[in-house]
This record gives sequence, structure tokens and C-alpha cells, in this order.
Amino acid sequence: MTDSARWKATVYVGGLAPLVTDTHVFDAFIPFGDIVEVQLPKSDASSQDPHKGFAYVEYEDSADAKEAIDNMDQSEFFGRVIKVSPARAPKSADEGLGSKKAIWEQESWLAEHAAEDDVANESKLEEPASDPMQGLEGLDVAGPKQE
Repeated sequence: MTDSARWKATVYVGGLAPLVTDTHVFDAFIPFGDIVEVQLPKSDASSQDPHKGFAYVEYEDSADAKEAIDNMDQSEFFGRVIKVSPARAPKSADEGLGSKKAIWEQESWLAEHAAEDDVANESKLEEPASDPMQGLEGLDVAGPKQE
């Protein structure tokens, strides 16, 4: 399955209580279709919470993911109202704002602006070179103009 197809078959589940485990999420979402994987990202070591409060549920079919969203969004789960929506593919850490690379060094920016530069350079080449001294006739004498 391609990455884009995988993300279309994956749902984001937000607002999970700290008590929730991946088994609980699996059990709650299995009625809507065959689940490939449940990911419950762990919190950093300094935090008291066992996970970050959200999960990703990947189904084998994108229609099952849509069915899960339709049925589980805004439902109560372990005493909390959960948000269930289509998952978005993560952004690359090297692309966009907040990356550690300068914007003009990023592939997407280079690809977008290379075409513009080519067009600008071609138009400059097609124009005849103008004489830099044109319009300066009669300025060979210093001082104010005499009328």
C-alpha cells in the first residue's frame, strides 16, 4: 500500500484519557473494519502521562476509516469526549516553517522558484542591451544648465 493510501485509511483519535491503552483503542475501533495497526505515541520521560493523549488507527480499507470517523467522532471514551478525524501525513522536519534549513535551500522552494527564475532570465536575454549613456547628451559641461 502506498503512503498516501495508508494515510487515507488512518484515523486520528484525540482527547484520550491517560488510562487508555492501545488495546482499549483497538477494541473500540475494531467494529468498523480490520485494523492494521494502532499507534499510541508515548510521552517524553519527564512527563507523568503514559502517552501523549492521541492515537492513530490504521485500517486496511479507507472506507472503514470513514465509517469509524462517522461513528466515533464526539463520542465518550473513558469519561472524555474524543475527536476522531482523518489523519494527516506528517510534515518533514526539513521542510516548511520551523525547519532547521533555510527556506531557499529546501527542495520544494527550489522547485517552485526555479521556473520563475528561468522565465525572468529568458526575458532579460531577449531584450536588446540599452546604451547606458543614452539620455546624457549635453551633460558634458559641469554646472547648472544654461537656457
